[in-house]
Amino acid sequence: MLNKSTISFLKNLAKHNNREWMQANRPAYEAARADFLQFTQQVLTGFAKHEPDLLPLQPKDCVFRQNRDVRFSADKSPYKINMGAAFSKGGKKSVLAGYYFHLEPGKSFVGGGLWMPDKALVQKVRQEIDYCWDEWQLMLKNKSFQKHYGDFSREPAMVLQREPKGYDKNNPAIAYLKMKSWVAAQPLTDAALTESDLVKNVIDAFKALQPFVHFMNRAIEG
Repeated sequence: MLNKSTISFLKNLAKHNNREWMQANRPAYEAARADFLQFTQQVLTGFAKHEPDLLPLQPKDCVFRQNRDVRFSADKSPYKINMGAAFSKGGKKSVLAGYYFHLEPGKSFVGGGLWMPDKALVQKVRQEIDYCWDEWQLMLKNKSFQKHYGDFSREPAMVLQREPKGYDKNNPAIAYLKMKSWVAAQPLTDAALTESDLVKNVIDAFKALQPFVHFMNRAIEG
């Protein structure tokens, strides 16, 4: 579980996203980050029993920094108003598919997959889906995946408008071959964030996505 004070800190940060406020509230930030790091360690410890590739990781390998890179953004707000942790082989900078926890009051979620990979990796995953469509369909129909996610995200930025080059529009897998990212997410209420079973629920959600993560990494690393 996460502390209510961590949720409150992020709510306040969203209202006062400036360096002066952050400096004045540095102790609250450090307490919130320590809480999130502790939560990340609990997830790592529990899930690594099912995903041995995560065993070498420490929370610092998973948790993203709070400062935003504003160099190429019109939004010059200095801080992210969320906290995020990526659980992937090799850590948060890995190009592999993995798992993700997003903490943001009112917009928290658990999930993962493969987000905005480069063109070469996209082609590898598409080919694997095309070649192993029966396997992909079985994973989609899995009760645990359906319970937690239902399907992958269809956000416009993640899907081509037309079929990709080399694939027929009548291909039975075309809905997934058109994807540029394969990401599934389960929303979490603010109340769920402070419940004692949060770590267990996050691990269960990760386990439901695990076959897809292995499938995509098989394509990438194969």
